[in-house]
Amino acid sequence: MMGKKSYLKKVTSKFQIPSVDVGKELDGTTPPSVFIGSWNYPKVYAGPMITPLEGDTSIMDTPESWIASQKTQDDIISYRLNLVRGKQLVGIKDLENGLVEKLQEISLASNSIDSEAEFGKKPRGVSFSDHHEPHGPSAVIEKFDIESVRWDRELEKVYYDTDLLAKEAVLGLHSDDVPFSQIQKAFSVGTMGIGKRRKLVPTRWSITACDSAIGDQLLKEVKQWEVLDTYRVYEFASLNNYYAVLLIPTPWQYEWMEAFLHVLGKEEIIFSDYEQYNGKKEYSRVGGCYYTCKMAVLEAMALEKRQGGVIVFREAYSGYVPLGVFNVRENVRNAMKRPFKEFEDINTALSYIDGNLKLSVDKFIEKSDLLQDIIRSHQTTLDCFY
Repeated sequence: MMGKKSYLKKVTSKFQIPSVDVGKELDGTTPPSVFIGSWNYPKVYAGPMITPLEGDTSIMDTPESWIASQKTQDDIISYRLNLVRGKQLVGIKDLENGLVEKLQEISLASNSIDSEAEFGKKPRGVSFSDHHEPHGPSAVIEKFDIESVRWDRELEKVYYDTDLLAKEAVLGLHSDDVPFSQIQKAFSVGTMGIGKRRKLVPTRWSITACDSAIGDQLLKEVKQWEVLDTYRVYEFASLNNYYAVLLIPTPWQYEWMEAFLHVLGKEEIIFSDYEQYNGKKEYSRVGGCYYTCKMAVLEAMALEKRQGGVIVFREAYSGYVPLGVFNVRENVRNAMKRPFKEFEDINTALSYIDGNLKLSVDKFIEKSDLLQDIIRSHQTTLDCFY
């Protein structure tokens, strides 16, 4: 069976969407936005993302606002393909490099920044990924200038605290309600952590690192609270996706299941992963979406001060475009903010979810690990009772 990585590579390779057309010189703004590649690590291609548009362009790199403000998939793709990626090969510890210093300024900024760039060649190409948001053409950057930057106060405090661990910085910023995208960008360009340990972190790695740090801390809190006494279903749909989050009255356990239905043709393919009370040690086989969904659900549970098991059903439909794991994080966050449906047993909860899925819930159960065990133990309990 095809793995998720291979499948999504096929999905992303089919998109031939034109991006912004720019020359070797570019005058515009950075939303603010930066990108650190992972190829050739520990030397990486790092640089700003610039749009030829002027004024306040922050919407182009603030994914937290897109679903809440009902932006369409076309809106989001348009924002992202208007961003030109400049890049230079730098060592991850080379924080005194002139370009890296400017990237740090950008990541700490509280507003869009006027920018000028010169590229070695005309920027070309386009990038779609299930890890990070899409972006437009890219090229090696030879000259880059920005206007003076006003820093975000919370990010500035973290930058100057060279005795604060990077993980503690991430957690503190999250508790101060700094948007995840800002935390992740600042983390990726080495503005957090013990002074001598600071380094560049590739964008895709930094997203999962921040999701994991926040999720792990929230889980410690959630495990202290009482377990739910009923089954709950939270739902949300947007951007050619449907999500159902089933909370169950057990101590913490978690399973993520995602189905891709007719995205490439007639395929119906499910990927899943899970953890029990003590978590998982190896990196998830389904990638970053596992950690970002976990974090989003735990945010809501910690706020309510309740503990439970979590089973997540996701369906992606024809027309779906990989837009990065923000798609999962913000959809699940929106689901958890909506009124939930309450059920007395797992069968009625699953029956309700089945009525809203396009694929039968039985197909998900067949592919699951955790949910199968929960249903089996539920049935055993009933048999013993009778």
